[in-house]
Amino acid sequence: MNLLGLPILSLLLWLPAFGALIILLQPAGRPALYRWTAMSAALATFVVAGIVIGLFYTGPYGPVSGVVVGPPLQFVDSIAWLPAFGASYFIGVDGINLWLVGLTAFLAPFAIAATWQRQTRSLRLLLALLLLAETAFLGVFLAQDMLLFYVFYELALIPMVFLVGMWGGHGRAAAALKLFLYTFSGSLLMLLAIIGLHILHRNAIAAVEPGYTGTFALNQIVADLRAGLFTLDPLVARLLFGAFFVAFAIKLALWPFHTWLPDAYSVAPTPVAIILAGLMAKFGVYGLIRFNATLFPEVMSWVAPVVAVLAVIGIIYGALIAFTQRDMQRMIAYASISHMNFVALGVMALNTIGINGALFQMVAHGVMMAALLLIVAVIEERRDSRDFSTLGGLWQVTPVYAGLTLLTLLAMAGLPGLSGFVGEFTMLQGIFTSPLLGWPFAIGAAIGIILAAVYALRVFHMGFMGEVRNTAHLDLPDLQRCELLTLGVLAAAMVVLGLFPNLLLSGTTGSVQGLVDALTPAVQAAAQLNGW
Repeated sequence: MNLLGLPILSLLLWLPAFGALIILLQPAGRPALYRWTAMSAALATFVVAGIVIGLFYTGPYGPVSGVVVGPPLQFVDSIAWLPAFGASYFIGVDGINLWLVGLTAFLAPFAIAATWQRQTRSLRLLLALLLLAETAFLGVFLAQDMLLFYVFYELALIPMVFLVGMWGGHGRAAAALKLFLYTFSGSLLMLLAIIGLHILHRNAIAAVEPGYTGTFALNQIVADLRAGLFTLDPLVARLLFGAFFVAFAIKLALWPFHTWLPDAYSVAPTPVAIILAGLMAKFGVYGLIRFNATLFPEVMSWVAPVVAVLAVIGIIYGALIAFTQRDMQRMIAYASISHMNFVALGVMALNTIGINGALFQMVAHGVMMAALLLIVAVIEERRDSRDFSTLGGLWQVTPVYAGLTLLTLLAMAGLPGLSGFVGEFTMLQGIFTSPLLGWPFAIGAAIGIILAAVYALRVFHMGFMGEVRNTAHLDLPDLQRCELLTLGVLAAAMVVLGLFPNLLLSGTTGSVQGLVDALTPAVQAAAQLNGW
């Protein structure tokens, strides 16, 4: 499928990078020009992403059932990259990555809009790095070649480290270093696993097809595994699984791999925090689904209860620590840990409803985190503080701001009719009905939901209810036009996702069902082995 004479996915992927190049070539001292160029590139990318989603749902590109790789991949663009090693520029979309691509394109304009709120040094470089990060993030979700996936996975880290290290608040250097060391260490393990898997597959196929040079294409390797042309020794499979798992557990901040996240989130400026909280954490869950569950179904089924225990600990731990925070952005960091561990628990259900719920919740979580960070940015811009406990009574002074804040906090708490409820309810169903998990894990997840409601309502009570504690806050202006537009669009997205969840779920179900069909024999065997 071509658009403007270019393959549509390649156009989608490289538009932000092209925008970054244009910004860097523009004359110095033109901040308005930089902002509008960046916003134009981000909006153009969003439009192309919307076209991709629309075509995926209609006509010959509609969602189809089947294995998670192979036929469901749409708009495939494949070019030989390193033919001697079997690596290729191979991108495509299916139900598993479609809405993560859409989320990336949707949130990027909000990150750029956040640069309008205050004067920013080296604005041109900041915007260029944000657009480069968008291209890298899109590449992570679109890549269907394992080596290409790794390249984008690492490229995504580079602009984020600079963005945190150069524009972050107090302690930014330490936070950037921690972000780099944690995620890069995990990525190296993943690279070793990718190379090992490539060599093992090449040797196995070359034994029956002399001269075979191997491939990094995920769909080909999975197809050969399914057909029995390539098998993995159980110990080797567990080692490879573990290498992938550590990389992805760090990225999604699964407990106890989460310690890099609070520092990075709390020091990051709003545009960078939106990208970090809204998108980067999704790499880990996506990787667990795309690689661990697809390549190693037996190992995934074997370790699912153990990972689920870690996830439940992370859900409750993140919620409890979030309750104690006075700095709102740090509270958001721990709330994100709790929510992403809940998403990981949904994946570990290894059934259609649990994984569908996890995919939905990733999108809902990204929208909620962006809204919360922009809400914090509003008050920080006016009072240079992120401590809501010093305010009070803002409902009387800024009713529009208070109303949008309440809606966002209720979405985070899982109020029915809003986006947070659908994902949590769906995942709870999946967890409860999973032969590997069941009611004890569902209870742990439910405790996390209750605690989320407690800390969300506590924030609103402190900042917005009662009387204004400081008379200086009586002159706080309500939302300006740009702020109202950005928060209003995000609020509308939370309502639409809450009321019409099938808009998203109808696109994910076919691919998820294909994955679960491949997982089912391993899940049943693991359940029998454990006596469940």
